[in-house]
Amino acid sequence: MRAWSPVEVPTLSVSGPEVSLHDTATGGRVTSVPEDAARLYVCGITPYDATHIGHANTYLAFDLLNRAWRAAGHPVRYVQNVTDVDDPLLERADKVGVDWVELAERETELFRQDMHALRILAPDALVGAVESIPLVIALVQRLDAAGAIYRVEDDLYYSVSADPAFGEESNYDRDTMLRLFGERGGDPDRAGKKDPLDPVVWLGERPGEPAWESPFGRGRPGWHIECAAIALEHLGAAFDVQGGGSDLVFPHHEMCAGHAQVAEGGRPFAQLYAHAGMVGYGGEKMSKSLGNLVFVSALRNSDIDPMAVRLALLRHHYRTDWEWTDAQLFAAVDDLATWRRALSLGAGAPAGPVVEEILAALADDLDAPRAVAAVDAWVKATLGTDGLADTTDADAAATLLPVLDAALGLAV
Repeated sequence: MRAWSPVEVPTLSVSGPEVSLHDTATGGRVTSVPEDAARLYVCGITPYDATHIGHANTYLAFDLLNRAWRAAGHPVRYVQNVTDVDDPLLERADKVGVDWVELAERETELFRQDMHALRILAPDALVGAVESIPLVIALVQRLDAAGAIYRVEDDLYYSVSADPAFGEESNYDRDTMLRLFGERGGDPDRAGKKDPLDPVVWLGERPGEPAWESPFGRGRPGWHIECAAIALEHLGAAFDVQGGGSDLVFPHHEMCAGHAQVAEGGRPFAQLYAHAGMVGYGGEKMSKSLGNLVFVSALRNSDIDPMAVRLALLRHHYRTDWEWTDAQLFAAVDDLATWRRALSLGAGAPAGPVVEEILAALADDLDAPRAVAAVDAWVKATLGTDGLADTTDADAAATLLPVLDAALGLAV
């Protein structure tokens, strides 16, 4: 599957610090110093609807990590999946009377356009679930050889007890796990399972649903095994960061880790787990079931500058839960215009300290609000909105523009 069109990233004349991130598994900070290329896996969309602001918030967070690593001098190997066959997609296609393949292809293309417009750096590999079925089959066979697979009727399940480290990624108690597993696509009440938390890895063929040949019978992959198989194939075990929204902490990332760790003889799936907060709208988490989605494509089609959307997102720390409002968006539109007016002067307040603060902020657990505040202060000083204009740096704009682009992804 092709990724979206790449965006050019300016080469900086200065280097940023090594990146420190909050690790969900330990609850503490970890400084990420990749031995070679930094390896990043971010769980992608299920393409049954257009990209909403919640999606954009997550992918921007890990775009900042990608850029911060690059600023620190590390090449990056970035992989993302697209779950282009799964229950939500099939249900939507049936409901609207559209072929599921057509729906997946249409929404994936719209996602590509949205990501490019927001200047999210394209992954080195964008891999669909359908194209990864041979990888899934191979991984199920490895798990079966390890004694971690059993059958319930036509479906294959993975035993969470096979991984001694099960639970160490989320650190949730069992009651919380059971609740979330049921809420997020699991089937804790299915008869015949060894443990209510065991996830399906191969779903036997259902009437009217797509299916593929396998040594276990015709069927299709489970959700968690898909990402585990793709990540192991394209990044290998113990890659640097597994990323996604905080709603993936459990069961998705816990199960992915378990699959991979059993298959790899106990080697860790990822060295660090990072999660972006949830974005709400109208007092609720943004979700299709609640009908409170704000679509990136709709904003673009209403002539909103995608850089204003990106700036509105950057004003929130990636790990926080927050509420999207139209007022924030329109404030970002105005702020972007003010930034452009200040930068158009060429000269301005000293830019060196601003560059240093931007790079330091992003290395400090991707603190985009702190970086944006540094630019706000420079703009205020340059335009003299505090009563005293400061234009002591003749090359201020030329110094700042590449950093705004390379580090914050803002083409100003």
